[in-house]
Amino acid sequence: MFTGLIDDLGTIELVRDSAAGHELRVRCRYADLVDGESIALNGVCLTVREHGAGWFTTAAVVTTLGRTAIDAWRVGTRVNLERALRVGDRLGGHLVQGHVDGVGTVLTVTDTADARLVDVRVPDELMELMVPHGSITVDGVSLTVNELPAPGVVQLSLIEYTLRHTTLGALAPGSRVHIEADVIGKHVQRLIAPYLASVSR
Repeated sequence: MFTGLIDDLGTIELVRDSAAGHELRVRCRYADLVDGESIALNGVCLTVREHGAGWFTTAAVVTTLGRTAIDAWRVGTRVNLERALRVGDRLGGHLVQGHVDGVGTVLTVTDTADARLVDVRVPDELMELMVPHGSITVDGVSLTVNELPAPGVVQLSLIEYTLRHTTLGALAPGSRVHIEADVIGKHVQRLIAPYLASVSR
């Protein structure tokens, strides 16, 4: 479990395929990682395989590659990092599982006086989980849905702090991003699905 508050920016320094999957070596600031702990890379919950002072390795299996944009990461790619939430930590963002629901595509990026507006096309099946001013996770960052400006489109409003401390400042039209919908909304959707199906008959 995570909160969507990024605490480091990592850099991919090695990419290779092995028996463990699509392996990544990541340069980071962490000096106290533990093998086997969970860590989120751009919102994808992965497992630390090996580590040292300022680096760790992890691997993505075929299923993960099929649900994310990890296969496009290359040496030099920067990624948002977050270690798993500990009991007693402040929950400054929202509850994030690190389970990507789909990959979105940035349509437009517009700077305003005090924020940057980013319109993202998200998979159709996720739109009913999007609520104006509700929670959404984009590349691991806890954000608020600013508006739903068009069918299939979510608008984000990024503040200056977010632009400086995450990879979202580099977003441009065509960028692919990991989308995780609010877990509470997903559970509510699951619970009411049988009722909605019976009403529609």
